Amino acid sequence: MQPLTLALDPCMAAEKWLFPILSLAFVSLILFLSAISGFTASSSLLPAAADLRRGPNNPASFAFYLSGSRGDAHRLLRLLLAVYHPRNRYLLHLSWDAPASERAYLSSAARAAIPAIRAFGNVDVLGRGDAMTYMGSSVLAATLHAASVMLRLDGEWDWFVTLNAADYPLVTPDDLIHVFSSVPRDLNFIDHTSDLGWKESHRVQPIVVDPGIYLARRTQIFHATVKRKTPDAFKFFTGSPWVILSRSFLEYCIVGWDNLPRTLLMYFTNVPLPQEGYFHSVLCNAPEFQNKTVNNDLRYMAWDNPPQMEPHLLNVTDFDEMSKSGVPFARQFKKDDPVLDMIDETILDRSYYRPVPGAWCSGKRRWWTDPCSQWKDVNIVKPSRWVENFGKVMKKLVDDWNSDLDSCK
Repeated sequence: MQPLTLALDPCMAAEKWLFPILSLAFVSLILFLSAISGFTASSSLLPAAADLRRGPNNPASFAFYLSGSRGDAHRLLRLLLAVYHPRNRYLLHLSWDAPASERAYLSSAARAAIPAIRAFGNVDVLGRGDAMTYMGSSVLAATLHAASVMLRLDGEWDWFVTLNAADYPLVTPDDLIHVFSSVPRDLNFIDHTSDLGWKESHRVQPIVVDPGIYLARRTQIFHATVKRKTPDAFKFFTGSPWVILSRSFLEYCIVGWDNLPRTLLMYFTNVPLPQEGYFHSVLCNAPEFQNKTVNNDLRYMAWDNPPQMEPHLLNVTDFDEMSKSGVPFARQFKKDDPVLDMIDETILDRSYYRPVPGAWCSGKRRWWTDPCSQWKDVNIVKPSRWVENFGKVMKKLVDDWNSDLDSCK
């Protein structure tokens, strides 16, 4: 397979002038600041991808799938900067309705803002976005597409993490790697239950068709006038669509010999919000994986009462509670909400349009200099003072898993 590069969709060429002036100015500024940081002259002497050490006896690594819609390029760039580490792999996806110019901006801005990308080649932007119809199966198809691309590009990561443009981390990349390095690497972190309740009549039995699968511009699902029975050939599980899945499980879903993942995919094609049930049901119906599930998605979310379709938008009033939650990610946030600046300053120690400094960063830290414009051994991590709560939460989750291996109930 050829390396994944930005391939612009010719159908969107007419929109190429939407972002050019602002994008060019922004990228030029980043390049200027990078140049005065001195990385251009020295990057060839710094560690590169060949120096990465992975495997059971080395720090964990992740494949991050960062997705968004039209207009989300700036949010995805900020999210990438907040979760970037050279050990990890990143795939950035803007849905089909985003113009080519927005993808081009995202690709160039990411490489300009993070010099290490040039050495490690670990960030890619999908050149042609997939459909992502709300409540439709095209969202699940896009996630499976991303996982297959990640497996093809790099088969050495340990976990696949799904994040949206409305998400943000609550721990540093070094913290995430440090805590997960002591976790069995075949565990899957996914909120799930077979207690369907009201969802049986509203999510399991209705039949829907996602036109995003076969029509170029249709964006709303069709509802059938009849319903179907709840499955009895397999047990239906449901839960949060935000997951952290092991590489071994995704290999089973995408390239495995067993037909269960494909059979269930045919069923979930016509289920409302299939991303809230597909991985959950495959995991808990596959004997080799049903005892490898931790019933937690490791996300902080706050729900209204009564709960709506989505958790409420987090703001500065939620900061204290979410910062003490001990989970690595939170959602959902408005674009550039002030609470994101609080997280950057207080938890991540991250400066504007720069990645989170970690043990791998070796440059001097000044207002004009990015410490991560130079780097050293990327196999060493240094946890922050915020790692303690996260470590406690993870230990309890793993201890509970060890004491009750049958989490698929």
